[in-house]
Amino acid sequence: MSEGVLYVVGIGPGEYEQMTIKAVNVLSQSQVIVGYTLYVDLVREHFPGKEYLSTPMTREVERCRLAFERAREGRVVSMVCSGDPGIYGMAGLILELAPEYPQVQVEIVAGVTAASAGAALLGAPVCHDFAVISLSDRLTSREVIGKRLECAAMSDMAVCLYNPSSRQRSGYLRWACGIVGKYQKQEIVCGLVRHIGRPGQAMEIMTLREMAETEADMFTTVYIGNSQTVESGGRMITPRGYRI
Repeated sequence: MSEGVLYVVGIGPGEYEQMTIKAVNVLSQSQVIVGYTLYVDLVREHFPGKEYLSTPMTREVERCRLAFERAREGRVVSMVCSGDPGIYGMAGLILELAPEYPQVQVEIVAGVTAASAGAALLGAPVCHDFAVISLSDRLTSREVIGKRLECAAMSDMAVCLYNPSSRQRSGYLRWACGIVGKYQKQEIVCGLVRHIGRPGQAMEIMTLREMAETEADMFTTVYIGNSQTVESGGRMITPRGYRI
């Protein structure tokens, strides 16, 4: 018998309306909600009466163990993650730690990731094959990130970039655009969305050349089209090929 259950819940990009019904049901049934401070604050008003626990950035292992310990006490616990928990979220780490807590049942609850939520605002920029790459080098070296960018651009895939810039990485978006520019024209269609599903949400469509000169931050999601991507009616479209 399990002493408790630990759900790893994707809460989507930020708006309550973009959470899945399953995510809402699970959080409603949970006794304890754990997460990164910002993500806990996004759900707190919608699920009152819960025990809330949070840790700041870089303390992910501590956060996951905290969730497991509460679940081992026999409680129903949810670890909340922005977007989808299996896409740059806590699902992997939770499952890595799970063998240490054999009496805790773990279930992953999918969510709407920024790549798809931002794409819907721009139009259909990732309607064909695409790659999702984070420019954060906190856990992945810049060399490896560069290789992945190069391979994606060489293959003519559209690319969605997470974490394009921060105070410590002010030139990374320009660097990434430079790598893509080795294989794509400077006029290819690109777009970005800021603060998806949160106050301050905004979007822009531009060229690769313009993207290289654009300011971005950790709350910006960037889309670099492929050679077939077009702008039509203020929307960014990467055709699947149905009309050929």
